[in-house]
Amino acid sequence: MVLIYPMLLQMPQINPSSAVADQPELVPGESFVWAGQPKTSVVFHKEDFLLIPFSLMWGGFAIFWEANVLGIWGAQAHTPWTFGVLWGIPFVLIGQYLIWGRFFYTAWLKRRTHYAVTNRRVITVQDGRKRQMTSAFVDSLPALVKEVGSSGIGILHFNQLQPMWSNNRGFRGWNGLSVGGVPTFVDIEDVDSVYRLVSDLRESARTAKPTF
Repeated sequence: MVLIYPMLLQMPQINPSSAVADQPELVPGESFVWAGQPKTSVVFHKEDFLLIPFSLMWGGFAIFWEANVLGIWGAQAHTPWTFGVLWGIPFVLIGQYLIWGRFFYTAWLKRRTHYAVTNRRVITVQDGRKRQMTSAFVDSLPALVKEVGSSGIGILHFNQLQPMWSNNRGFRGWNGLSVGGVPTFVDIEDVDSVYRLVSDLRESARTAKPTF
């Protein structure tokens, strides 16, 4: 059963698809306060300011390499260098993924990623190549950090911000939707409202804890 607290009537509506996807993870006495998915359109992040020029340079050099060893580029045509052609193929594929393929993969993964805020936890469920779930109790969240763009779409971090290259999650530009130990809500709409919701729930949960 989906319950909405009276004080949260102005919150974004609960996404039925996300509620269905997250429902198996709920425990007795736990109810939804908010549920949603990442915005499926392309959203650029600060990592892209580094990754886009890097990907263009990588992809351009890889294609130049292949054209050269195939004998279709250069001052003189020559017989293709078989080893050089095979060596360059992985670099061409990586370059194409970085330039445009990662956007298609991210869109595919976004449609299979579901977020939820309950009266107890924040939850991420991802039905990609395998089902993954991570959650954290609102009263014990290590941090609550908001990144928001002019459109209102943003990211909620429930852990301390990691550098662009993290030992725990690798380079965020490769897959910003990777499921880590603590949930992160990526590219959600009306991130300000969800931020206030989680902040209020965390404060209420901590206040309600008995003191000795």
